[in-house]
Amino acid sequence: MASTRTPFKSLVLAGLLATVGAAAFAADAPPPPAAAATTGMAKHDPAKMQAKMQERMQKHQADLKAKLKLTATQEPAWTTFTASMQAPAHGPRPDKAAMEKLTTPERMDKMRAMHAERGTQMEKRAEATKAFYATLTPEQQKVFDANTMHHGRGEHGGRHHKG
Repeated sequence: MASTRTPFKSLVLAGLLATVGAAAFAADAPPPPAAAATTGMAKHDPAKMQAKMQERMQKHQADLKAKLKLTATQEPAWTTFTASMQAPAHGPRPDKAAMEKLTTPERMDKMRAMHAERGTQMEKRAEATKAFYATLTPEQQKVFDANTMHHGRGEHGGRHHKG
């Protein structure tokens, strides 16, 4: 089946991958040896994972900015773009105990609202990405495309396929 990816879809995908690339990398990382040894099945510390993900994203953004060689007139769009990437793609996970107290229709409504919020955040990121991309020269756009697609994670964007 042939792919019908439009430039808009490519930009949205590039922005999304730039945003969640670090999250996918953090999720794929094995637990630290000390934690695995002391707990058997180590639990991830969400605060540490968030800090590591933030650190990776900031490093990626700094590397990308250096490669793009931005002009002074492009700086405001870069600032808006990177600020849009700082907001979490999704809020905290719903409290399991609170969700269990809800009826099924109430849980569905809660999940729908959370999905809508993620969609809103994605739209904001997409718009900031498109606005920034429009300020780039064709050569800078090539650099941006090459450095945001798959975020250095191989052909499948970090997904491991078996079989």
